[in-house]
Amino acid sequence: MSILQAITLGIVQGLTEFLPISSTAHVRIVPALLGWPDPGSAFSAVIQCGTLLAVCMAMRQDISRLLQGSYTALMAGRPLETAESRIVTMIAFGTLPIVAVGLAARQLIRGQARDLSVVIAALLLGTIVMMLAEVFSWWRVRHGLVGRSGFESVKFSDGLTMGLMQVMALIPGTSRSGVTISSGMFTGLDRPTAARLSFLLSLPAVAAAGFLEAWQQRAEIFGSSAAITTAVLGTLAAALVGYLSIRWLLSMLASQTLWPFILYRLTLASLLGWSLAAGWLSVVA
Repeated sequence: MSILQAITLGIVQGLTEFLPISSTAHVRIVPALLGWPDPGSAFSAVIQCGTLLAVCMAMRQDISRLLQGSYTALMAGRPLETAESRIVTMIAFGTLPIVAVGLAARQLIRGQARDLSVVIAALLLGTIVMMLAEVFSWWRVRHGLVGRSGFESVKFSDGLTMGLMQVMALIPGTSRSGVTISSGMFTGLDRPTAARLSFLLSLPAVAAAGFLEAWQQRAEIFGSSAAITTAVLGTLAAALVGYLSIRWLLSMLASQTLWPFILYRLTLASLLGWSLAAGWLSVVA
C-alpha cells in the first residue's frame, strides 16, 4: 500500500466513521472504485484506532465527567448512584454483545462479509433502521413527546439496546453510528444525546477491534518500515478528520435530522448495485 492510499483511506475512515454512512463500507468501496486492492479488515481496524483517538479528543469533557462521577460513586460505596457511573456501567455491558459476536464470527467478518453484494444489502438494512427511527421521532413530536436530553435522562435500557444494535455494525455497510443513534431515538433520546452516547459506546469496541487486529496480524501490518509508515499515516489522518466529523455531526444533529444521510445511503446503494450489474465492479475484492 502506498502512502497516498494510506492517507486517502485514513481520511475516508475519519470522515465516515461517525457520520451514519458506514466507514467499513467506504473503506471497502473507495479502493474498488479507484482500482486499488482491498486494504483488508486488519488495516481497516488499525486505522479505526485513529477514530478512537478522535473520540477521546472530541468527547474529552464527557469522558472526564464520566470517570470522575464513577470514581466518586465508587468511593462512596454506591457504584450506581450517579448518572455518570450508570452510563459507564451500561457502556461496559453494552459492549459485551459486539465483542462476543465479533470473536465468534471474525473469519466471516474478515472474508465474505466484505463482498460488495453484502455491503449493498447492509447499506439498505441500516438505512431502513434509520428511516424507521426518523418516522418514529416524527410521530413522537406530532403527539407532543419530546426526546430525553442529557446524560441524566439516559436509562440503563438505552445503553443495552444500543449495545445490541451495535452488533449489526460488524457487517460493512451497516454504520455503527447510524444504527446506534437510531436505537437511542427508538428508546426516546433526542438526537444529540443519542449521538453522544453512541460515540462513547464505540470506545471499547473500536479499541478492542483495533488492538486485537494489530496484535494478531502484526507481522503483516508492522512487518516492514513501509507498512508501519502507512499504518501510522492512515491512523493520524483518520484521527484528524474524525475529530472534525464528530464536532460537525453533534452540531448538525442539534437542529437537523438523519434524512440527508438516509438519502445518501440509498443513492450509494443504488449506484453500487448498478455498477455491479454493469460489471464495472467485482463482488469479491
